[in-house]
Amino acid sequence: MPKILGSSLAEHRERTRSALFAALSHLMGERGFDAVSLADIAAEAGIGRTAVYNHFPDKESLLLAFIEHETSTYVRALDASLAEVEDPVEQLRVYVRQQLQLERSYHFAPGPDLREVVSREAATHLRSHVGQVEALLRKILTRAIEAGDIPDQHLDAVVQLVHACLSGRRVPRTEPERGEFIASTELFVLRAVGAPAAWPVRAAEVA
Repeated sequence: MPKILGSSLAEHRERTRSALFAALSHLMGERGFDAVSLADIAAEAGIGRTAVYNHFPDKESLLLAFIEHETSTYVRALDASLAEVEDPVEQLRVYVRQQLQLERSYHFAPGPDLREVVSREAATHLRSHVGQVEALLRKILTRAIEAGDIPDQHLDAVVQLVHACLSGRRVPRTEPERGEFIASTELFVLRAVGAPAAWPVRAAEVA
């Protein structure tokens, strides 16, 4: 019988999932998703290979659950940060900084793009998680347009363009390069959407 992690089955399930998520993230960062097997992930997590199948039938299901968990956690945190700011242009600044400071192991993993190595159904699920984050950006831009802070624009196109600018960027880890990179990107996005408050921001203010 598999060893129970925690004081209840619910806690055991949550701890097991967390261990598998951490193992998947680590191994993807080292090798890439396509070069990792479910057995590798189980070994890294310190969980019996057969026990893994009680939670996930294959590594693609594990990947989708991991990304859903990461996205939900991030969206909640981003929502909380945005709630502390009233002005939509300032919310856009917060959004840009949060996106750049977020490090997703599945974006920077070695090997081919995830969408190229998962099934069509899984790729659709991946896109739906991106949609959760894009919805927040759309809401910010809509508020900015309604407030007259930025000109009216085609949001379907603009949301995709802003995300293309922010997604998968390797932000420098050391200062002052990190702060300067974030400040420059923030300024670029604000100018791109026509925000009048797109003044230069010193790196120290975003560090």
